[in-house]
Amino acid sequence: MTTTTSTGMSSTTSTGTGPIATTPVERHGRLRVRGNRVVDEHGDELQLKGMSMFWSVWEGEKFYNASAVGTLVNDWNVTVVRAAMTANTERLGYVHNPDAEKRKVKAIVDAAIARGIYVLIDWHDHEAIPNKEAAKRFFREMATEYRDEPAVIFEVFNEPDYETWEQVKSYAEEVIREIRNAGSDNLVIVGSPNWSQDVDVAARNPIRNYENIAYTLHFYAATHKDALRTKATNAMAAGLALFVTEWGTCSSSGNGALDLAESQRWLDFMARNSISWLNWSIVDKAESCAALRPGASAGGPWSDGQLTESGRWVKQKIQAP
Repeated sequence: MTTTTSTGMSSTTSTGTGPIATTPVERHGRLRVRGNRVVDEHGDELQLKGMSMFWSVWEGEKFYNASAVGTLVNDWNVTVVRAAMTANTERLGYVHNPDAEKRKVKAIVDAAIARGIYVLIDWHDHEAIPNKEAAKRFFREMATEYRDEPAVIFEVFNEPDYETWEQVKSYAEEVIREIRNAGSDNLVIVGSPNWSQDVDVAARNPIRNYENIAYTLHFYAATHKDALRTKATNAMAAGLALFVTEWGTCSSSGNGALDLAESQRWLDFMARNSISWLNWSIVDKAESCAALRPGASAGGPWSDGQLTESGRWVKQKIQAP
């Protein structure tokens, strides 16, 4: 007989047959888009829940290690993590130091693969288009290396700000071409204008040249409420598959009072629509949406006393069946 645990992993009784446990990736395999849903290789809807790392520079850098991933798997029961690789900000990131940033990303990706959970390789930028050639080079290399890994998901532009959808779409199609030409048919996630809130705009002219494309939706619960859920509903009604690669319990500034009631409304909405999500973020920066208190160890394990109010609340929601 098989049972399912709150981690999303299956276990067998002591009948002497079958594996003791399977990981989320072993259970679900390579993800794909079917209609307005992300489904597993069996065609079943699923909802992944996990944590995003912080920008791979500044305070977030120290958490880009296998021990941190292990803590999130063992203690938090995450089924997905996100490597938010800084692309180009304040003369830091991949554009200026590609080898160092690739090492950080690969530390997270390789640890996630080893633990059998999903992992997003995120080009973390607000103005990716001027660095399009660098993005194409990066994703061509990542797709070549990880094309046979069902755990890997590519997020090609996490959060456009003032670009039009036509500009973002053109950029994304060029980057996706590199991924597909490298032999990878893995799930690709694309951002939309207005800090990845205008999914309804993208839905009016979606990417059609390539398959297996989902669209990210970002929200911060104290700022974004019913109006953004309406945009998301309209996008899904038009056929878009959504994947929330970043959300916070506080305001869009990353600070301010937590709005846990609104956060719960969002969690209920995502559960009803089988939308996977990652909370922002694993960092010990002194701000409201950080999951860790200042001084938390780089690899964990983290006691409840080392978690912020947001971190404790989100951890419980990830662990919930």
